[in-house]
Amino acid sequence: MFLPGESHITAEDARGFGQVDTWVFDLDNTLYPSEARVWPQVDERITLYVMRLYGLDGLSARALQKHFYHRYGTTLKALMVEAAIDPHDFLDFAHDIDHSTITLDPALGAAIERLPGRKLILTNGSRRHAENVAGKLGILDHFEDVFDIAAADFVPKPDRSTYERFLDRHGVDPRRSALFEDIARNLVVPHDLGMATVLVVPRTVDPFREAFEQEAVREPHIDHITNDLAGFLSDRVLPAKAA
Repeated sequence: MFLPGESHITAEDARGFGQVDTWVFDLDNTLYPSEARVWPQVDERITLYVMRLYGLDGLSARALQKHFYHRYGTTLKALMVEAAIDPHDFLDFAHDIDHSTITLDPALGAAIERLPGRKLILTNGSRRHAENVAGKLGILDHFEDVFDIAAADFVPKPDRSTYERFLDRHGVDPRRSALFEDIARNLVVPHDLGMATVLVVPRTVDPFREAFEQEAVREPHIDHITNDLAGFLSDRVLPAKAA
């Protein structure tokens, strides 16, 4: 994914951070490393939900879950369309996980705290999930608010309406904001809207995620790529703001 010794990559014509006054972060697989074992637990809970809903065995439920994910963007959206489920019940079930695997991240907390301006979380998960995870990381107090899937009317990223709804709800000027996200396709619309974009990828391949979800994609809609979020904020963002 990176050459030996690399941790950050910046495109030649990348947008910088000199004008940024609003910092927007995805939650899952962006604000915590794969070692935290958060997403595998959520993924397993979603599979279990599908098993119980349709009366399927594990392998069949997993296959159907992934079909839904690729067709609708999230399994939640698929089940709302296909089975008219209560989205709140689904989210409560999917996010009922063990948080003891998440540890404090003082370096990330210090870097986010030093960012000048507003800080917001934009997630396809629930507010409760975001607050639980960010709280365990020790970074929740640095964020002004969480824009979750319910605030998006259950329309997930990368749908354009979700970003527009987020920008409007919080009065964010996209040309003065930056978005940190772990899935490359979720940065296409934000970049088109004028946001500086940073793709956060794992340091090593995560066996619990699909290849496209963690690829260090070098495309025009991605200004920066890093496998060390705290280091990127300290090395690339904060010095530039102080200069």
